[in-house]
Amino acid sequence: MSALRALRQLSTTSSRVLASRQLSTVSRIAALPARVSAAAPSTSRAFSVSARRFGEGTTDVALSQKLQEELNYEKEAEAGQAATPDFLKAFQEQNVWEIHDPAGSDEVTLTRKFGNENLRLMFSIADIQGQEEDFQSSEPESEAEPDVEEPLHSYPIRASLSITKTTAPGCLNVDMVCQEGNFIVENVSFYRDAKLGTDLTAEADWKRRGAYIGPQFDTLDVGLQEEFDKYLSERGVNEHVALFIPEYAEFKEQKEYVRWLGNVKSFVDQ
Repeated sequence: MSALRALRQLSTTSSRVLASRQLSTVSRIAALPARVSAAAPSTSRAFSVSARRFGEGTTDVALSQKLQEELNYEKEAEAGQAATPDFLKAFQEQNVWEIHDPAGSDEVTLTRKFGNENLRLMFSIADIQGQEEDFQSSEPESEAEPDVEEPLHSYPIRASLSITKTTAPGCLNVDMVCQEGNFIVENVSFYRDAKLGTDLTAEADWKRRGAYIGPQFDTLDVGLQEEFDKYLSERGVNEHVALFIPEYAEFKEQKEYVRWLGNVKSFVDQ
């Protein structure tokens, strides 16, 4: 999630605790005998009728209003920003990788051709979701050194690269972690059947689980590791892409969050 939204949630933690206490008090009042509640004004019945226009529950209106508040907040934050951020423009201008970003999906795919090879690099925005808990768990008044700052995009994002050739069978799969501007290779797998190595179906995934995925990369000879790194870098799997991935992951996560707010509100309102 975006750092701005995480900071906003952190700053409202204490208010939520207060609100929960107030809600507990309201709940105790609601539990008073029926003869007491009967003396209350009849405005509650009017609210119930208007709420049921949205659905079958009495909480629909309040939820819809809160969703709209969040939408307004996010749209105001985006008002002064360009539709296409500078980092994305710079990446697209290089005209090396093509971005496939289906709306509503948590996966992004980068594709390119290199000689007789087809490269597909995939990563997911799901890896940045867990950063919310880490951010909120940090104490705002810590005694840590004030000058020590976490590196930008220091959290890891898993990526999977597949390489196939138009002139030869088989598929080379590389499982990596993208972090702090570097790709850390975990293992390199080879499949004789290119379709098995590239299919995204559940059946293909099940078959791959039973196949040998190769040794742990860091157990290979250091010289062999270095040659693999050069091999990947020559194909554009380099520092530039490793810096781009976390930035784009945050950019997409924000877009999907705003889309999610709108979709949920629309459903509640119907």
